[in-house]
Order: sequence, then structure tokens, then C-alpha cells
Amino acid sequence: MNTPTKKQSERGQRQRIIIGVGDIQITDDRGVELITYALGSCIGVTVYDPVAGVGGLLHFMLPNAGIDKAKAALKPAMFGDTGIPLLFKSCYKLGAVKERLVVCAAGGAEIMDDSSRFRIGPRNRTMIRKIFWKNSVLLSAEDSGGTISRTMSMQMDSGQVCVTHKGEKKILWPE
Repeated sequence: MNTPTKKQSERGQRQRIIIGVGDIQITDDRGVELITYALGSCIGVTVYDPVAGVGGLLHFMLPNAGIDKAKAALKPAMFGDTGIPLLFKSCYKLGAVKERLVVCAAGGAEIMDDSSRFRIGPRNRTMIRKIFWKNSVLLSAEDSGGTISRTMSMQMDSGQVCVTHKGEKKILWPE
């Protein structure tokens, strides 16, 4: 997890924090933009509490940490079943409240597996639906599936979530 500095946002400049593959970032700095690139079969999940001003972005690669428990212990954000709970719990620690959360997701495409043997994108999409259903979490917006890679960003001052593909920007939330 990167640690944002408040110096840039205090000077009125928006700080861009890039979340890499298998990583997560949580912040309460309203001057920050969280962004992740190359959401192919991976999924990006944003969580935002507009009252507390707390949000986070997770970029997970694989659905289930059971395939490599040692790696999951070192990099829980790499897997959906360990990264998603980490995202929510980390936001709660900064004052977010579950009932106020705006949750968005993007990615889960089928890009590199022409034979459809591995089906990582669809398995990732199934994982988030199972976790959210089990925990009574509703997605506020999503842009998933298909065969395209996406960039996902969230502005911490407003909670606005955007998805970009080949230069075309789509606002997911608020609609």
C-alpha cells in the first residue's frame, strides 16, 4: 500500500496515486485521485463513504487465495477473497460506515484466454458477486465483462468513479 502525502493536496494540487496490479490504497485525503490501469481480467473495486470522506481502490488479479496461500499472506490484495475484505475493513478503520458506502467495480474481461480454459475474468466477477451477496453489499455501478482493458479512477473530493477505454471516459458514479 502506498502512503499518500497530504502536502500536495494542501497546496491545492490533486495528488494522483497509482494502484498497481494486486495492490490496494485507502485514503481520507480529499485532494487525491486514486487510479489503476490495465483492468483486463483483473477487477478494480472502489469504496467511498461521502460523509467520512474515506475511500479506497483495490486491483485484484485472481478470485481465490487458496491457490497460493503463501503469496496471499504476503499480498492479500492480489486475490478477490482476501483483498475485498481488506478493502472494506481498512476503510472502516478510517471511519467509513458500511451503510453509506458507494461501491463500484470494473474489469473482469476475457482478454488473453482465447480457448476460454481459465476464464479468470468471469471467475473474478463471480467472486465479487458472492462476497457482496454474502455481506449484503450492493454495487452502485459497474463496467465489467467483454474483451476490453480498462482504466479506473476515483476522485476523493466527490467520489466520482470513471472508467476509461482507448481514451473514452465513462462516468460510473454518480450517474
